[in-house]
Amino acid sequence: MLTELTIVDLGVIASARLEPAVGLTVVTGETGAGKTLVVTGLGLLLAPRGDPGLIRPGQPRARVEARFADPPAAVREQVDAMGGELDQGELILTRQVAPGRSRAAAGGVGLPAAAAARLGAELVTIHGQFEAVRLDSPARQRALLDRAAGPAQEEALERYTALYEARRQHRAELAELVGRAQERIRQADALRFGLEQIARVDPQPREDEALQAEARRLQAGDELRQVALSALAALAGDDAAERYGALTGLAQARRGFDQLAGRDPAARPLADQADQLLLLGNELAGQAAAYLADQEADPVRLEQVAARLAALQPLTRRYGADVDQVIAWAERAQDQLAQWESADDRAQDIRATLDRLEVELAALASDIGARRRATAARLQAAVEAELTDLALPQARLQFAVTALDEPGPQGQDRVEIWFAANPGSSPQPLAKAASGGELSRVRLALELVLVGTDEPTTLVFDEIDAGIGGAVGAQVGRRLARLARWHQVVVVTHLAQVAAFGQRHFVVQKAASDQTTTTAVRRLDESERPAELARMMAGLEDSAGAQQAAGELLALAREAAETVAAPLRREDAGRA
Repeated sequence: MLTELTIVDLGVIASARLEPAVGLTVVTGETGAGKTLVVTGLGLLLAPRGDPGLIRPGQPRARVEARFADPPAAVREQVDAMGGELDQGELILTRQVAPGRSRAAAGGVGLPAAAAARLGAELVTIHGQFEAVRLDSPARQRALLDRAAGPAQEEALERYTALYEARRQHRAELAELVGRAQERIRQADALRFGLEQIARVDPQPREDEALQAEARRLQAGDELRQVALSALAALAGDDAAERYGALTGLAQARRGFDQLAGRDPAARPLADQADQLLLLGNELAGQAAAYLADQEADPVRLEQVAARLAALQPLTRRYGADVDQVIAWAERAQDQLAQWESADDRAQDIRATLDRLEVELAALASDIGARRRATAARLQAAVEAELTDLALPQARLQFAVTALDEPGPQGQDRVEIWFAANPGSSPQPLAKAASGGELSRVRLALELVLVGTDEPTTLVFDEIDAGIGGAVGAQVGRRLARLARWHQVVVVTHLAQVAAFGQRHFVVQKAASDQTTTTAVRRLDESERPAELARMMAGLEDSAGAQQAAGELLALAREAAETVAAPLRREDAGRA
C-alpha cells in the first residue's frame, strides 16, 4: 500500500506530498493545474527511462519518492537480494531525473532504473492512456484470464510449466547427443584403435624402466665382469696370480685373536668379532662370485630387451611419456567409450520420455484451453454488464482465445482482448480500439470482476471519467469505492460525482506570477470539500446554492458508499 508520495520539481510542481487513504483517494483541480502530474510522478517510478523534459524549468533535477507499507513477499525478497532494507516495515522507492542521467534506488540501495521500474510495477498499476498497464500485451491478457479462471487453472499451469520445462531440457539434451553423434563416432574409432595397439603390446606397470636398466646392464657386461672379478680377487685372492685376498688376512687375524683369548679372557670379544667379520667376508665373496656368474655375456637376452623396448616406444610416443601414462590413457579411453556407448541408450530413453511428455502436455494444454474459453465467456458477460453502467452500453469486449500450432510456455493458446465501443464498429485489439477514457473504464470493469483473485495492490486511474457526467459519473464513483474495498485506489478526476466518493481528497492548485507558474497539492478536510465539489459542478465554489448541492452530493455518496465502505475480506471477494 502506498503510504506517501513526494514529488519535487516535476513539471509545475515545486514540492508536493500526498498520503493516500487505505481505500479511495481522489485528486482534483482546475484544468491545466497539473493534477495529472501526480500520475506522472508515480509513472516515473515505473518507467525504465526518465524524461528530462519533466524537470521543472530552472531546476537541475526532478525527484519522486514513494513509500509502500507491507510490500509483498516477492518484492521484499528482491530488495533483500539487492542489499536493500525496509524502513520500519516500509519500502522506499526513489527516482531522480537530471539531464543526461537518471538515478533510482530501492530500500536505500541504488540500482538500474529498469530494475527499479520492475519493482514499482509489482506495487502500483496505473490505468491511464499513456501509462504502462497490465493489459498492454497478449501475455498479460492471458495472465489476466488465467487469474480469473481460479485455483484449478493455477494448479494446472504449474504442472504444465514443470512439464514444459522438462520437455525443453530433454529436447536440448537429445539435440546435444544427436548433434555430436558423428564426432563421437570419429573419436570412438580413434580410441578403439589406440586400445587395440596397447592390448597387442600389453605393457606392464613400470616395465619400460626395468627394461632400460636391464639393457644398460647387458650392454656393459664385459666392464661389469672386470670390475666384479677385481673386487672378488681383492676379497678372496687370486690363485692364478698367487695373490692373497682380504679373507686370508681375516683368517690369520682370527687365529691370532683365538690364541690371545686362550691366554687372556679379555681378548675373547676380539676373537668373536674376527669370527663375525670372517663369516661376513665369506658370504660377500659368495655373493660376488654369483654376481660374476650372472654377468656372462647374453646377446640373445639383450636382443629380446631391445625388441620389447622398440614395441613400447610407439605407445609412449603417442599415448604417454612412459608406460604408466600409457596404461592410464587406456583406462580413461575405456571409461569414455563406456559413456559414449551409454549415450545411445540415453538417447532412446529421452525419446521415450519425450513421447510421454508430449501426451501429458497435450492433455494439460487442452484442459487449460477449455478452462480459458469457459472463463472468457463468463468474464466477457460480466465485464459488458459493468460497462453498461459505465456509459458504454453498446460496447463489446471479447477474449479471443485461439489455438497455437505448438505448445508454448503457458499452454497452446493465444489470448487477446478485442473491443468495439459501438455496434457498427468491428472489434479490434483493445489498445487500438479504445480511447483513453474508454480504456480506463474497461480496466475498471475488469478490475471489478476480478477483485479478490489477486493480492491487494495500489491502482491508479486517470481519464476514467473522460466523456461522461451526471448519473454515469456517480456509477463510476460507486464502483471505484467498491473496488477500494480490496485494493488501494487513487483516481484523478474532474467529476464531482466521482470525487464525492473519495475517503481522502487532494486538490491541485496553480499559482502564477510574472515569471513562474507553481502548482501545490493540498489535502482537503471535510469542511472544505463542498466548495471544491461546487467548483467542479458549476465553477461557483463561493455560491451557497452550489455548495448546498455539493453537500447533498457528498451525503448521497456517503450513503451509497456505506455498503461498500468496510474493507473486503478475501472470502467475500467473489461476491463483491
